[in-house]
Amino acid sequence: MAGFITDWLNLVLRWFHVVAAIAWIGESFYFVALDNSLKPPADPNQRMRGVFGELWHVHGGGFYNMQKYTVAPPEMPEDLHWSKWPAYTTWLSGAALFTVLYLFAPSTYLIDKNVLDMGPAVAIFSALGFLAAGWIVYDALCRLPGTKDTLLGACVGVYVLLAAWLVCHIFAGRAAYLIMGAMLATIMSANVFFVIIPGQRKMVDAMLKGEAPNPVYGKRGKQRSLHNTYFTLPVVFAMLSNHYAITYSHPHNWAVLALIMLAGALIRQFFVMRHRGQVLWYLPLGGIALMFVALFWTLPHPVVPQAEAAKADKAADSQKLKLADIQPILQARCVACHSAHPTLIGAAPAGVMLDTPDEISRNAQRLYRQAVQLKVMPLANITHMTDDERQKIAAWFEGGAAR
Repeated sequence: MAGFITDWLNLVLRWFHVVAAIAWIGESFYFVALDNSLKPPADPNQRMRGVFGELWHVHGGGFYNMQKYTVAPPEMPEDLHWSKWPAYTTWLSGAALFTVLYLFAPSTYLIDKNVLDMGPAVAIFSALGFLAAGWIVYDALCRLPGTKDTLLGACVGVYVLLAAWLVCHIFAGRAAYLIMGAMLATIMSANVFFVIIPGQRKMVDAMLKGEAPNPVYGKRGKQRSLHNTYFTLPVVFAMLSNHYAITYSHPHNWAVLALIMLAGALIRQFFVMRHRGQVLWYLPLGGIALMFVALFWTLPHPVVPQAEAAKADKAADSQKLKLADIQPILQARCVACHSAHPTLIGAAPAGVMLDTPDEISRNAQRLYRQAVQLKVMPLANITHMTDDERQKIAAWFEGGAAR
């Protein structure tokens, strides 16, 4: 029953998180596009009122005229929309989902003793500390005096690369990718909560007092908003990466993550520049090239490199292995999760069950891929499958997966 409730809680929180994220990303992308598409107003009266730029839209059967002021309008409007709750709800729902899935089961999801042998409590506090430190270091970089935007962008890029390397040397690969995405998402939400919204509030307060708002708050908010837009696609990949063990199971998974995140940033830059009227095709082509580099780098290799004579011996031995030879291994190492009645979780992941010979044969290729080639199953090797057992599964499958 506990597993059933956890699965439903996972479903509800994940759905809510996706809905909130769509709302936030959609709003964020729209305002970045708007900001980069503004033209000086044709009406001189508008320029005199402090209008910096405007954009005419046609959408949904209507015409819209969006305007941006250099600092603030002459009078404060009665109804002012604040773009903050989509960011807050995205982070809060993501934090709840991370807690339910990872922090409640650190031994299963956070820890890989082949990466770093640590206890559950250490893993939990390390994950939370990584998120907090991610924001603190990033914010300190942004507050360095006299740093130009280009130099700051390069520093943030190097910082993200170092963080990717570090997280992949602390946590299990699957968790490392998610924590890296959560760190960037925390930075994005903290930018809204600690910088963008407080700055806007100070501008509004100044206007209500009849004072001229300080333009530095607008410039600072735009800088953080721009950083957020480049973080978005890398975060989206990191949140989806648990479905793609070919990436996080690689021996140099941090570099694979860095390549894919950079590809996402380049593709996002293409759209940012396109809104400014510049179509730079080398940006998406560069992103695609990086994805192909990651693809070829993660191509599977032979499980154990051997001399030709050893390969021949292995092929001969593999002919002798039948399903009955590996069934005890699956019963001891896999059926605790992949069963009609699992004991470790609420339901068999991806619906893969290994209770019967028919089910084992039907899922033979997936079993070989996950347990032998990628070695990501059992998850965090919670049931302690040995290398010899993986080799037996490999010999059985490569010998034709005989019944």
